[in-house]
Amino acid sequence: MPKHTAKLAILFADICGSTKLYDQLGDQLARRLVASCIACMVAELVANQGTLIKTIGDEIMCTFPSAEQALCAASAMQCAVKKSTFEGGVALHIRIGFHYGEVICEEGDVFGDTVNVAARVAGAARANQIMTTQSVVNALPLKLQAQTHQIMSAEFKGKDEQYLIYLVSWGKEDEDEQNTSFLHAPVVRNNMSTANELVLRYGNKQLVVNKNCNSVIFGRADDCDVVVQNSYVSRQHARFEHRFGKFVVVDQSTNGTFIRPDNGSVIRITREEMILQGKGFISLGLDNFDDPSNLIEFSLIANLKT
Repeated sequence: MPKHTAKLAILFADICGSTKLYDQLGDQLARRLVASCIACMVAELVANQGTLIKTIGDEIMCTFPSAEQALCAASAMQCAVKKSTFEGGVALHIRIGFHYGEVICEEGDVFGDTVNVAARVAGAARANQIMTTQSVVNALPLKLQAQTHQIMSAEFKGKDEQYLIYLVSWGKEDEDEQNTSFLHAPVVRNNMSTANELVLRYGNKQLVVNKNCNSVIFGRADDCDVVVQNSYVSRQHARFEHRFGKFVVVDQSTNGTFIRPDNGSVIRITREEMILQGKGFISLGLDNFDDPSNLIEFSLIANLKT
């Protein structure tokens, strides 16, 4: 389909505390739990005429023809995850944010200001919450408007205007929990949401990924931004991206990429993506963190001047 514009609801939903799952339960079980939870969310978005655009680690991004369908899907996702019996009896929680407006549609993806605002609204939500904007509320029928109430006026980095943020009530049994938790919810959360630069250090090289330089590639090939001369590293091994206000490492290799967050256990991804948070170290192709010369050090930085 050629490039075109459309008015859509853009929704982000992600699993809370997934990094801790890997730390406490191990890679295999944690990955199965994340996959099960994502499948649970996708089933509800499909039932409400939604379209899955992409998954980013433990998060999904999707679109809906109307604000009403997005709200119904968001409520259904929260209810489904709450009621699901996941492997090992583990209780999982999700948070959701969505916005409604004009987007650019191209090659199965969507772009534009509406997408960026939706990502920022999702970043302000906490576990078991659904947050949305004034444009969504304006587009809802009166019966659904009654399920929303304004909780804050937010200023997002890079945006001049303020946005009225609404909390959506999605289940009577959870209203007390939601109304209590939002009182302590920051408009912008630490680490992932406040950071606007990803600093990468490898040997004597330092690179910065941000909105001006939104992609860096490490690998064995000469045309990579950083050339890594090791036999277990693929030609274009890993790509670091700035995407929708988050920083993602994308593995494109044969042997995988190993990520060790500060105070966390090692996570391996192979032909997968992972959202980076805080700081830590990355080893390409080999689970070996004993040799500092072969490690990529990463840190997310909030640069107030940008």
